[in-house]
Parts: sequence; structure tokens; C-alpha cells
Amino acid sequence: MIRTREVEFDTNMSPLQITSRKYHAIFFAVLCALALFGIYAATIRSAHAESSVVSADEHIITLHDDGIERGFITGAKTLRAALQEADIRLDENDRTEPGLDEPLVAPSYEVNIYRARPVIIRDGSSETKVITAYRTGEQIAKQADISLQDEDVIALTPSRDIIADGAAEIMTIDRATPFTFVFYGKTTQSYTQATTVAEMLKEKSITMTAADVAQPSGSTPIVAGMTISLWRNGIQTVTHEEDIAFETEQVRDVNRERGYKEVKTPGVNGKRTVTYEINMLNGVEVSRKEINSNVTTQPVKQVEIIGAKGSFTTPSENEKITWGFLISQGFSREQTAGIMGNLKQEHGFRTDGDGLAQWTGGRKAALMALPDPYNIYTQLEFMMSELNGRYSGAKNAILVSTTVEAATIAFQNKYEGCGICVQDRRIQYAYDILASH
Repeated sequence: MIRTREVEFDTNMSPLQITSRKYHAIFFAVLCALALFGIYAATIRSAHAESSVVSADEHIITLHDDGIERGFITGAKTLRAALQEADIRLDENDRTEPGLDEPLVAPSYEVNIYRARPVIIRDGSSETKVITAYRTGEQIAKQADISLQDEDVIALTPSRDIIADGAAEIMTIDRATPFTFVFYGKTTQSYTQATTVAEMLKEKSITMTAADVAQPSGSTPIVAGMTISLWRNGIQTVTHEEDIAFETEQVRDVNRERGYKEVKTPGVNGKRTVTYEINMLNGVEVSRKEINSNVTTQPVKQVEIIGAKGSFTTPSENEKITWGFLISQGFSREQTAGIMGNLKQEHGFRTDGDGLAQWTGGRKAALMALPDPYNIYTQLEFMMSELNGRYSGAKNAILVSTTVEAATIAFQNKYEGCGICVQDRRIQYAYDILASH
């Protein structure tokens, strides 16, 4: 049986009142529907973000791209591949967080794309344009290889004339004023935005006592390059951090040519904290005494590989090296043998002691002043420097010699200047050397 519900109408209501109530009811129903739809959409979106990953190999990507947000699911292994898969293009100057080649391992990611745009950097009288995706002044300056001080002020503002500037954003650097600050005996290069000495001290949170003196006075305007001193008269202690110079160890490699150098382990200076007792009078340091020292970082020794070819050679090796060296200098075989007969008589091709030619006095001192003086190549080059210099007469006499004997005597008399020469033995040595080469 069908039941019906009877509704009583107020017969006293006018048609206008009935119509008005009807429209209010409709309007209220529409508002409720919109509210329910919003709640439903948010719920569906949240549920989608929480439960859309259908396998362990997929990831939910929520992308924030210049204020536009979109999401997608990907099975790509990296963000770069995921963006390519989603047909999202990047300029070479654009940046992403996380990085493009970072492996995707988490179930979901919030990805930011920072689009590159042109920025004009105005630094005093210079102007530089960069294409950058960075958003802070410090990052933009670093990309443009512009160094900043902590006291420099950076402002990023929209361009007032995009067409003239060629960029929508202007970065202005207000440089701090550089000055030399002698702070209780320690001199540093400092920077400030202050206009007077007093403002600078306030800027750097320096509170002076009655015993402190600043020079110049607090009202003095700050200009670039000036020196400001702050001291306290009388005996006081100051603590500084100082470098500890690193040591250098050289490893000689006999297979490397002389002059070769390779830094195997770079040296690093250490650090120490030093406390001094100083006495100041009218801004002048009268005395200083170290009263405490603490090493905070040990220095790292620098290890260098240096070429030492010829440094550890035997007399027989030296003989072969000398023959090749003299021939390369333009001497004939006979002339070379004559020189070498003398060297064999002098020291048997040994480079220790007074060396190949038994140099003494000022000549030996000059040899010893050279790097690696006991090296066979060092001594041969030293001998040639003498033959090309103050002993050029000996060289000329050797070069006109046509026999072993003549060359031997020329080198003996004009270069060696021996006391007891034993000339016959020198000549015999020269003939033996010629025969063996």
C-alpha cells in the first residue's frame, strides 16, 4: 500500500513569499553541492597521492614548475628520464631539485624546476648579463664568478625597462668600503657599509672601554684604503691564529731528467693559536712576548718527486755520459778523448769530493752553489760554462787540435792548470778512451 505524506500550506502566504523560499532552498542546495565536490576532489587527490603507486618500480612525481603544479607516475630510473618520458623540456641552464641524474628510489618525490632567465648584474661601473636559474644574489654572483664580501649588500629588483635592459631582473651590488683594521695589534683587511669610524665599530659590535683608543676619531668619515687602529694602552694579552709552515720532502728519482718535479702530496699549512703579552703606548707596540701556544691543526708535509738522473752514477757510467755530452758540444772524437784523458787522471770520472775536474777555491764554490752539484750532468754543464766563458781560450785551443795528444795538452795547460800533471799518463788515458769508443 502506498502511503502519502500530506503537507499543509499556509493559505495566508502570498505567492511572492512562496517563490522566495523556493529560491533560497535551491541556492542552499547548490552551495552544499559545491562544498561536497571540493571535499571530494581533495580526498580523491590525497588518496591518489597516497595510493597511486601500483608497483615498487614506479614513483609518484609532483612537479612544481614556475608556480604550476602537476603530477604523474613514472617507472623511470632518474628524474631526467622521467621528465623526458613526460615530455617536459628543460633548457641547459635550468636547474632541478633533486638533480636530474639522481636515482629515483623513493615512492614519491616533490620536484622543483627552476627556470633560467636573464639577469643583469650591476657592480659599480661594470655590468654583466647572465642566464641563471638561481634565485639568490650569492648564488648568482658565484655563477658569474664575482667575489663578494660578507658586508656587500645585494638587491634583486624587477627591471623598469625590460626592452632596454634585455632582462626582467636586475641584481645590484652595493660594495662595502675596504679599509685596514689594526685591532689590538692584529692587522686585517676589513670591509664596512658604515660612513664613519663610530658607525663601523657599532656595525661590528665593538664596545670600547675607557682604556681603549681609536684612531682616527669616531666622527672621521671612512674612505677606501684608510687605516683604523684600536688599541688599549698598557700591558695586555692578545690571541692570534697563525700558520705553521709545512715541510717539504724531496724524493729523488734517478729515472727522471734533472728539472723534473712532481708534487705527490701537496703541503698544507697547519694552524696554531698563540697568546702574546704586549705593551702598547699611544698606539705603538713597545714589546711583545709569547706566553702560550696551542697547535690546533698539524701541517701536512709536501712530498715532491724530483728528477735526479745522473746523481747516482758509477765512474764507468760517467765515462759514457761524458763522451756523449762532449761529442754533442761539437768536439771531435780526438778532442773529446783528449779532454777525457785529463778527467780520468784528475778524479777517475768520479763526481764526489772536488768533482770531475777537481775544482778548488772559488770555482768549486760556484759549482757547489748549483742545484744538485754532485750530479754528472751538473758538473759537465758547469765545465762547459767555464769553457764558454773565462776559459774560452782553452776551448779554442782544443778546437784547433787535430790529434789526441795536442787536445790533451791544450786542456791540461789551459783549463786544468795542474801542479804535477803526469802528462804521459793523461795522453795514454786519452788514447785508451778513444779506442774504447
